[in-house]
Amino acid sequence: MQLKIMMPKKKHLSAGRAPLILFLCQMISALEVPLDLVQPPTITQQSPKDYIIDPRENIVIQCEAKGKPPPSFSWTRNGTHFDIDKDPLVTMKSGSGTLTVNIMSEGKAETYEGVYQCTARNERGAAISNNIVIRPSRSPLWTKEKLERITLRNGQSLVLPCRPPVGLPPPIIFWMDNSFQRLPQSERVSQGLNGDLYFSNVLPEDTREDYICYARFNHTQTIQQKQPISVKVISAKSHRERPPTFLTPEGNASRKEELRGNVLSLECIAEGLPTPIIYWIKEDGTLPINRTFYRNFKKTLQIVQVTEADSGNYQCIAKNALGAIHHIISVTVKASPYWIIAPQNLVLSPGEDGTLICRANGNPKPRISWLLNGVLIEIAPDDPSRKIDGDTIIFSNVQERSSAVYQCNASNEYGYLLANAFVNVLAEPPRIFTSADTLYQVIANRPALLDCAFFGSPLPTIEWFKGAKGSALREDIYVLHENGTLEIPVAQKDSTGTYTCVARNKLGMAKNDIHLEIKDPTRIIKQPEYAVVQRGSTVSFECIVKHDHTLIPTVTWLKDHGELPSDGRFTVDKDHLVVADVSDDDGGTYTCVANTTLDSVSASAVLSVVDVPNPPFDLELTDQLDRSVQLSWTPGDDNNSPITKFIIEYEDAMHEPGLWHHQTEVPGAQTTAQLKLSPYVNYSFRVMAVNSLGRSLPSEASEQYLTKAAEPDKNPTAVEGLGSEPDNLVITWKPLNGFESNGPGLQYKVSWRQKDGDDEWTSMVVADVSKYIVSGTPTFVPYLIKVQALNDAGFAPEPAVVLGHSGEDLPMVAPGNVHVNVVNSTLAEVHWDPVPLKSIRGHLQGYRIYYWKAQSSSTRNRRHIEKKILTFQGSKTRGMLPGLEPFSHYALNVRVVNGKGEGPASPDRVFNTPEGVPSAPSSLKIVNPTLDSLTLEWEPPSHPNGILTEYTLKYQPINSTHELGPLVDLKIPANKTRWTLKNLNFSTRYKFYFYAQTVAGSGSQITEEAITTMDEGKTAMASRQVDIATQGWFIGLMCAVALLILILLIVCFIRRNKGGKYPVKEKEDAHADPEIQPMKEDDGTFGEYSDAEDHKPLKKGSRTPSDRTVKKEDSDDSLVDYGEGVNGQFNEDGSFIGQYSGKKEKEPAEGNESSEAPSPVNAMNSFV
Repeated sequence: MQLKIMMPKKKHLSAGRAPLILFLCQMISALEVPLDLVQPPTITQQSPKDYIIDPRENIVIQCEAKGKPPPSFSWTRNGTHFDIDKDPLVTMKSGSGTLTVNIMSEGKAETYEGVYQCTARNERGAAISNNIVIRPSRSPLWTKEKLERITLRNGQSLVLPCRPPVGLPPPIIFWMDNSFQRLPQSERVSQGLNGDLYFSNVLPEDTREDYICYARFNHTQTIQQKQPISVKVISAKSHRERPPTFLTPEGNASRKEELRGNVLSLECIAEGLPTPIIYWIKEDGTLPINRTFYRNFKKTLQIVQVTEADSGNYQCIAKNALGAIHHIISVTVKASPYWIIAPQNLVLSPGEDGTLICRANGNPKPRISWLLNGVLIEIAPDDPSRKIDGDTIIFSNVQERSSAVYQCNASNEYGYLLANAFVNVLAEPPRIFTSADTLYQVIANRPALLDCAFFGSPLPTIEWFKGAKGSALREDIYVLHENGTLEIPVAQKDSTGTYTCVARNKLGMAKNDIHLEIKDPTRIIKQPEYAVVQRGSTVSFECIVKHDHTLIPTVTWLKDHGELPSDGRFTVDKDHLVVADVSDDDGGTYTCVANTTLDSVSASAVLSVVDVPNPPFDLELTDQLDRSVQLSWTPGDDNNSPITKFIIEYEDAMHEPGLWHHQTEVPGAQTTAQLKLSPYVNYSFRVMAVNSLGRSLPSEASEQYLTKAAEPDKNPTAVEGLGSEPDNLVITWKPLNGFESNGPGLQYKVSWRQKDGDDEWTSMVVADVSKYIVSGTPTFVPYLIKVQALNDAGFAPEPAVVLGHSGEDLPMVAPGNVHVNVVNSTLAEVHWDPVPLKSIRGHLQGYRIYYWKAQSSSTRNRRHIEKKILTFQGSKTRGMLPGLEPFSHYALNVRVVNGKGEGPASPDRVFNTPEGVPSAPSSLKIVNPTLDSLTLEWEPPSHPNGILTEYTLKYQPINSTHELGPLVDLKIPANKTRWTLKNLNFSTRYKFYFYAQTVAGSGSQITEEAITTMDEGKTAMASRQVDIATQGWFIGLMCAVALLILILLIVCFIRRNKGGKYPVKEKEDAHADPEIQPMKEDDGTFGEYSDAEDHKPLKKGSRTPSDRTVKKEDSDDSLVDYGEGVNGQFNEDGSFIGQYSGKKEKEPAEGNESSEAPSPVNAMNSFV
């Protein structure tokens, strides 16, 4: 775990680090001697063992060391002392052993080639560096050579040698042409590890003049070029195929040696025709999965970090269709020395014991040798406190004079290891280096490691306490590391507190307080979710973070683990990332990262940007036949939504250029289609891809393909034969379009003959038209007709025969035996005999009845004769005439109708309709009201529909509580238009019901109301007894009554004008006369129509005007009521199917329609 100091005396533990790292680092630091104490030198920095320098720059050989007192430095060169003071080009850095050789001003790098070693020395000992081998880098030129052109036949193998100059370090090899473009490599052509270019077999396209091998020397940043090699491949008509043989390595077996830790590279390159494929296996073992890689088209096998276990036999196999060959490479892995236990610095107090261990391994086994202060220990001064036992030095009862620096050298033929380790004898009381009162903050449920870095000699013991009076912490709950660190494996909230570290040895004690706070973990409670959006739309990702209230999180959004694009389309607010106008590049993984000073959490979501597919491309036509072709294409990008189908369209550039038609559809997994074609069409095709979001743009059009001409496959459709004149036959058809013509010279062969005759077919070939007229034909004769297409290539199949007719003429005969049966006063049934079919001279469409009202039976006045028409389709011989007027005189005739028009009319037939019930009286008004009488005046019905026999008057009183009194029924002679009712009650309201009658029954009623006047006689008698009119109080009372009456009159007037109901009328609604009902004919077929208002109480819109005149509404039957518009029909049973023509005659307006206000007298009476 890593310590992160945020502020003085305050540390945060990042739970994302491994605890082992902290443990190891602090254990090492605990062994280090503080620099204020006496200690031998320690080498801290040095140049690499194999140090290749740039000869163009100064040479810098590093050697840095620490110690107390500070060490002095000296150097050896090639095993002898190197006196830097005698070389003016060499300087040593002050307080350091680093050398600088100034060769840029003068001198050569080669002069300073050699083996250098640095020694750092003080009073406690001497430390030495590795042997540093200094060599200047070299980038020599290629030796000049004359290269002959290489000529070989197609299919032969070829090796182009590179043989670069030997450089230091070795160069990187690659092949290019004169334009500095790398030569393409493949399974057939590849570069070997030695830099040569191998061709398994050559092709004519391998011919070129500029095969150039380049060597790049990275250390000096230079590139050397070999002379170009010219290769010419001669095309052979036939070249023999052959099984593989190896170009490298040679033979059936070879050996390879590699050092442990390096990269093992094995190579097999084979020639053959066809080109061989290389396979690798390890005998008696498997290739390491995570360390094995194939390079150079599997011609090179690489194993990284090779170990001794990778030794063994490796077999490469080259194989083609003609055979296989194998080669075995025996691999031996050697090892330069590597540490098992490297010696570590040893700090002891006087009288203590200790050991230095130097243990290494290698192949072969390395030899271990010890040095003391840079001198072989065998010739160093004796020390009774030490004993050498191979790779271990044992110390006992050491004293201050035992302090020294020991070197361990482990070497074999492949290298060496050198390690310095000092023995420092000190007597020091404990020290604690961790700052006092350091605050650690840790996330709950994670490990907490409290640091207590210490030093002392002898080595102090460490104890931890929690709280001011706490006991020593036990290891069953806590982990106490040797470096003094206290580990709480799973920190909880109750782990918060103050911890004390105590270090003791025989020379003293030190302690330190450490503070620990436990924080809630940061969590993402609302994570971004996977999103699929269409290009150009907006997408939003949500990321809601919950955290410890004492920590301030920072939320960062990443795209594909990198920063968001610096684009204004990306907007980040508190909890959301919004991407507007999404493009294809915006697809990817978006990660919300919430960081605090203690922890970090993240959540990711993938954005898939979808859209309609990109259009297909690379359209190609193959297998081109007369009637089919194969179309193939390459799909465009599906834009993250799978293509479900492809739509193929075609254009006929010959007949309909610019117009695209649907050809077919194929599934989305298919990229070819076999298309059926028509002859003589100049085809172009295009393809559109479809996915769940829609259809792509069309692809570019394919190449054009003109199919050969052929005879038509089909004949014209919609063939008809109809005459426009009585003596012709017009043959029409829907012509073929250009696409259907199948070839040039499209024409039509029109053939016809009479159906019932024995004539041969008459034919005529016409141009590309759609009509042909045959003249001189008999009238309305059936013909057989056929129309056949033909072009320059031939005729279409035999056409179908169609039945037609020559032209029609007007019918010649009128229907006979016309007679009429009167059903009732408004309905009559007409019968007739059909005309002979031959006389129709056309298609029978039906029979038409003309009828009109000739003369009224009740009046001798002649009116304008208005004829009406009913048409009965088909061959019907009867029909119904509805809507007739009762008690009327009618005439009619019948005509037959064909497609040309009407035939002659039958003789007129006349008939009379019987009487019907009359309409309501035209008006009713009440005049001359007295105390006990009312006079009624009326006008007869506007439509008596017969001879009036009498009038019926019914009336009844209405009392002050608006209840109806007894009904009085009175018959009045038909010749009367005025009647006086006597012996009525004074000042009483009466309601009257009045209607006329004929022998057919009672007509519609008309209603009215009126009031008798007050009793004037009784008032006069009272005046004679008392002259009350002369009394003042009476005059005042009358004035008050008059004023009150005036006010009531005004109120009444306003109410009546506003249309409000008055109570009497509401009573009338409840007491309508039950005896007065509309009358119908006995057969019940058509009822008489009456004014709907006659059966309802009077409302404002139907109240009696001031002159008591009532306007009668029209109630005549209308033919429109029986059919659609003016053309209706009746079936033979009387249901309506006929057709009307003509207009209905309007009745003259009658009656006084004045809207004057009601009489004030009547108004006054209503309040008595």
